[in-house]
Amino acid sequence: MQNNIVSGKKRGESQHIALLKVSMPQLAVIIFSLFIATLGSTANSQGQQLNIGVATADITPVLPVALDGQMYLRVAKEVETPLSASVLVMESRQGSKSMESVVFVSCELVAVPSDLLAMVRKEVHQRLPELDVNKIVMNAIHTHTAPVVRYGLYDIPKEITQIEAYYTFFTKRVSDAIEEAWKSRAPGSITWGLSQAKVGYNRRATYSDNSSKMYGKTNQDDFRGIEGYEDQNVNTLFVWNQAGKLTAVSIDVACPAQEVEHREKINADYWFPVRNALRKQFGPKLCVLGWIAAAGDQSPHLMYGQAGEERMRNLRKLDRLDEIARRVVNAVEDAYEVVKSDRHKEIKLVHEVEKISLPMRIVSDAEYEQCKIEVNKAKEQIAKDPKSSDQLFRKLNWEGDVVRRYEEQKTNPHPMYDTEIHVLRIGDVAVCTNSFELFTDYGIAIQARSLAVQTFVIQHVGPGTYLPTEKAVKGGSYSAIIESNLVGPEGGQILVDRTVKLINGMFAQ
Repeated sequence: MQNNIVSGKKRGESQHIALLKVSMPQLAVIIFSLFIATLGSTANSQGQQLNIGVATADITPVLPVALDGQMYLRVAKEVETPLSASVLVMESRQGSKSMESVVFVSCELVAVPSDLLAMVRKEVHQRLPELDVNKIVMNAIHTHTAPVVRYGLYDIPKEITQIEAYYTFFTKRVSDAIEEAWKSRAPGSITWGLSQAKVGYNRRATYSDNSSKMYGKTNQDDFRGIEGYEDQNVNTLFVWNQAGKLTAVSIDVACPAQEVEHREKINADYWFPVRNALRKQFGPKLCVLGWIAAAGDQSPHLMYGQAGEERMRNLRKLDRLDEIARRVVNAVEDAYEVVKSDRHKEIKLVHEVEKISLPMRIVSDAEYEQCKIEVNKAKEQIAKDPKSSDQLFRKLNWEGDVVRRYEEQKTNPHPMYDTEIHVLRIGDVAVCTNSFELFTDYGIAIQARSLAVQTFVIQHVGPGTYLPTEKAVKGGSYSAIIESNLVGPEGGQILVDRTVKLINGMFAQ
């Protein structure tokens, strides 16, 4: 050890003597090089100038129109609230050069089918060829009181608005808004906040026989508990323009917008009173983006404690939508007051778009036989009573799809499901998307393993089918049975792992 110290000391002395022997011109070059390297390191560690653009589109359909989300056909002849698509553009720039971008579009729909996204991207590309349309992120709030956008689920009467007509209308309105937001982008600032609100409730009850049931009764002797976790975090992004005015807020809540899901009227559900309340406080043009976190097993419907909840609402003189909005707005205001002074004009913006293949859930022999029986029953009932076809159309196709998948497995025993995911770093936060009704445990796993300060998980960035946990599949019932799923727990874990790897790769340095 002593020899090492001595030899180290001698090496240090030799280096010092060698440095003294360097000429003044050489020393000046060395110092200048170190100074430039330091500047470069500092520049690379800082964010780039953030440009912001916002816009809002009215996507309320022409009436009458079929409504999406239930197992039977509903036709809306009245608009209770308008439907909106809210657009937030973020672009990082270095001087005159665009470095990275994202276009968030929050849609008050039940889902965003791939065909609809493709139409919007194609239209926007024609208008804005400089914009990478793969960076358009369209999510749905999963309201069940919006127009049908998924083909093959309902037998829609010819005299009402058809899906094709709504697609054309929607594409025009949303493309207009994206173009407006993109062309109006200008320097701005952003920050992020975190609060909590009780909005979503796990809707799967479990029983003594280890079975589960969505919206199962809890006031019976064999009830044993609620199946999964609930995520009460409300993650928020606040955006200001150059003048310091709040222009947009993105709110991530782990609960789909389906409080009034059975109504036969157009309604944006709890996001409408949320938007109105925030605009009353921050200005009538505030752009409010509703994001639904992983919430495939959640809903705003209470599983127990309804009497106490109703009493408090009655004393407050609020209906359920207004009560939910009160909680969300309180959480947003709470976060805003804390973070409003921590604004960032320069941030690190990274946006990765990736197509991943997930193993599909395999249809068992027993599942095939049961679905085949149900399909035959539906066909027989329609033959006896043709008027019943409207009510049985979706059921026929829902279980018929399982039969089709089983037949396809004979030639393709390992089917895969291709899906698009987005992972972003926005300053200290991560935003990640999936196309599913993703059970909350998966969202918790992503957040728990993420290196980001906050992690926003957004579901329904795509067509949306349930993606249940292994525990849920064992429990059974709607949302976890084969009819409800294209991808099962194996694919869910792959989705989590890949998402976490992308997030942590952005933050590892």
